[in-house]
Amino acid sequence: MVLVILRTVILFTVVVVFLRIMGKRQIGQLQPYELAIVILISELAAIPMENTSIPILGGMIPIFVLFTAQGLLAYISLKSEKARGIICGTPSVLVENSRIVESEMRRQRYNINDLLEQLRSKNVANLSDVEYAILETSGQLSVILKSQKRPLTPEDLNLSTSYEGLPTTLIIDGFIFHDNLKRINLSLEWLKTELEKLGIGDLNDVLFSYIDTRGNLYCQEKDGPGRTAKEGVQRN
Repeated sequence: MVLVILRTVILFTVVVVFLRIMGKRQIGQLQPYELAIVILISELAAIPMENTSIPILGGMIPIFVLFTAQGLLAYISLKSEKARGIICGTPSVLVENSRIVESEMRRQRYNINDLLEQLRSKNVANLSDVEYAILETSGQLSVILKSQKRPLTPEDLNLSTSYEGLPTTLIIDGFIFHDNLKRINLSLEWLKTELEKLGIGDLNDVLFSYIDTRGNLYCQEKDGPGRTAKEGVQRN
């Protein structure tokens, strides 16, 4: 029993490490060859887990070979446009100027019900609103609406907007991100002072706290409401 648990932990760790190195994409974003490699790796890892008569190294070698193959194919795809088209395929235009491209639909074995379902998932009810619908190599459908049907943006109204950027996380569940404080040239003493202004004396009581690019400090206590201190703190 101990041997089975140990082999399972080792193989699980190996698979997780290899998949982590392969990238952060979700299953729906994987290329076909990447999905095949993920399935094969999981099957190969399960065999030595169940059968202790198979050497654990015998299960790890095929996994390493598949991982190497994935890295090689990914590198070739990155360096060669022609190879990328062969390995990953090319996007297919299913709708062009509100007209369904029947030949491409047949080639991709994509029926109209599938197309309408995907359009509805993109909050598009009318085919006449669609300029292009493109089936990506990952199987996702990208929808480009006609210019008259797109939501208005500040640029359309000739309005200028201020820079927003990304907020900087300072505390999560009592843990202080000292590197983030240092990166924006703020100190722990400053943070404690600002939180005291919000009535928070113990940093361990903070569930989540961040500061945005405008200098607004947001903080939420554990089992408490969220609070914002609009001090206009300068960030660098």
